Amino acid sequence: MPTQNSITFNDALDLIESLPAYQQEDIIEIVRQRLIEHRRDLLDKNIGEAREEYARGEVKKGNVDDLMSELSK
Repeated sequence: MPTQNSITFNDALDLIESLPAYQQEDIIEIVRQRLIEHRRDLLDKNIGEAREEYARGEVKKGNVDDLMSELSK
C-alpha cells in the first residue's frame, strides 16, 4: 500500500471499498462532520475579520442602489 504522502484519490477509494459496509458508513459520517466543522471554522474566521474591519471603520453601509452606484464608478 502507498505511503500517506503518495496515496492517490483512487487508492483511497479502493481502500475504503475494501472495508465492510458499516465502516464505510462510519467514514462517510466522519468526513461529513469534519467538513461541517471546517466550514464552521471558516465562517468563524470570516465573521472575526468582518468585525475587525467594522471596528476599524472599513465597512461601508448602504442599500442596493448605493452598492450599484459604487460598483459603477
